[in-house]
Amino acid sequence: MDIITGKHIPRRTFLRGVGATVALPMLDAMVPAGRLWGSIRPADPTRLIAIEMVHGAAGSTAYGASRGYWSPLQTGRDFDLSTGALASLEPFRDRLTIISDTDIEAAEARIPKEIGGDHFRSSATFLTQSHPRQTEGSDIRAGTSMDQLYAQRFGQDTPIPSMQLCIENVDQSGGCAYGYACVYTDTISWKSPTEPLPMIRDPRVAFDQLFGAGGSAEERAARRRANRSVLDFIAGRIGELRRELGPVDVRRLDRYLDNVREIERRIERVETQNRSGEERALPEAPAGVPDSFVEHVQLMFDLQALAFESDMTRVFSFKLGRDSSARVFPESGVDKPFHPASHHGADEENIDDFAQINRFHVSMVPYLLERLRNTMDGDTDLLEKTMVIYGSPMGDPNVHNHKRCPLFVAGGANGKLDGGLHVRAAPGTPMANALLSLMHALGLEDVERFGDSTGALSLAAPDASAAGS
Repeated sequence: MDIITGKHIPRRTFLRGVGATVALPMLDAMVPAGRLWGSIRPADPTRLIAIEMVHGAAGSTAYGASRGYWSPLQTGRDFDLSTGALASLEPFRDRLTIISDTDIEAAEARIPKEIGGDHFRSSATFLTQSHPRQTEGSDIRAGTSMDQLYAQRFGQDTPIPSMQLCIENVDQSGGCAYGYACVYTDTISWKSPTEPLPMIRDPRVAFDQLFGAGGSAEERAARRRANRSVLDFIAGRIGELRRELGPVDVRRLDRYLDNVREIERRIERVETQNRSGEERALPEAPAGVPDSFVEHVQLMFDLQALAFESDMTRVFSFKLGRDSSARVFPESGVDKPFHPASHHGADEENIDDFAQINRFHVSMVPYLLERLRNTMDGDTDLLEKTMVIYGSPMGDPNVHNHKRCPLFVAGGANGKLDGGLHVRAAPGTPMANALLSLMHALGLEDVERFGDSTGALSLAAPDASAAGS
């Protein structure tokens, strides 16, 4: 570790230029002389990413469950991921906690006129575990989502308390169907029971929020016309800082700034392509949105990793799909639109196809996990300091139920999660019980109840002799 004798750089240091504000990653020079890493940030809050994918899973059917299409057949530590949607997570199994067979009763219809509206209230229940009020007006109501409960407690000392990202179109006004306002399907993040938070689909918008790229739309447009990077506006300050740092910090700073510039270039390439006049697969999408699902997801994951590295925010919610989406995912090897594929009719071949789409969606996550694992924050990698939640508020989409919903957690959560574990809940266990346990692991130990929880679900590893199916 390089230490600058007698002085140190404050952790909350920004390189500022005209219309640009770039936060720094954690550097050795931010540790006062003679101090150790652990003594400067003894209570470093866990980073949180909550990811929702709509339409449930093939493994939530009886046939899919028997073949391990989502959850492994074995519980405990000796589980096999090879047959299911989670196969791509094998390299991260030591930081993987699979939670099977929990239900979201709050997403079910409670009165006759709510029947059929499952797609239009599901997303609002995922992180709130609260039953949305059926309305097409402004009197919307769900619950405060767990990401916002965490941000309200541990995100207030970062420049951005939380960020909300998505892949598919949002901000559809008015009512969608079955008497539900579209906002219920637009977001998974609720600041309060009546305050849903908008989600960002355009990587350019997210980049500009994180790096202060221009104080106004006009300034940002002028910078792009001049083909100048946000880093051009702070070049002088970068040079000054490099002269103050030791060689290890210089390498760390250069790698971080290279990543910022590379993401900026990728966004620029997407915008150039989408403004070229060539036909787009997503003609309604902003110019910064790639037509490729994979490219879009990876850009958003890279932005999240950079935000964590610079401590601009510690909380993300990320919506990978929109209910009733007809998007086709050719990379999955299945050419059926997503929503029709989810209505498999209990046909085994159709369930096989839907399982293949599920596997493709989960295969996006290792890109993020690898990125976090390869990024050091102090003396520990970011994956160890992060909790990544991935799940769906639907179980078997063919019948629109919310039983045995998919859920897994990756990352070490600052040592609060054992990893390498598959927990199968007792029948009828609310997913809220699992989320309550995760909230406790995040430092919200004083929260006694969440949604329709009946108690915290134990995520401790059983004895080796107890593992089995």
